[in-house]
Amino acid sequence: MSIRDEVIVQFKQVAKEQGKRLAPLEDGLPLLESGLDSLCFAIVVARLEDVLGVDPFSAAAAEEAPFPVTLGDFVRFYDNAAK
Repeated sequence: MSIRDEVIVQFKQVAKEQGKRLAPLEDGLPLLESGLDSLCFAIVVARLEDVLGVDPFSAAAAEEAPFPVTLGDFVRFYDNAAK
């Protein structure tokens, strides 16, 4: 499964578990308008670290890249950290 696919799976799973309604998941979607709250994002990030073995939000990695604003940014953030 690609990083993009895993991100989408986690967004959908966490939204379902937390009773959130997701906006259509497109690259240009601002994360703040996705339907997920900060707890949801914390769960998504923790699960992605478990599945992908990478944490792009760690201090060293985060200094090298701008903070993701859109879903596309979020996926690229993980893609770049996995390289």
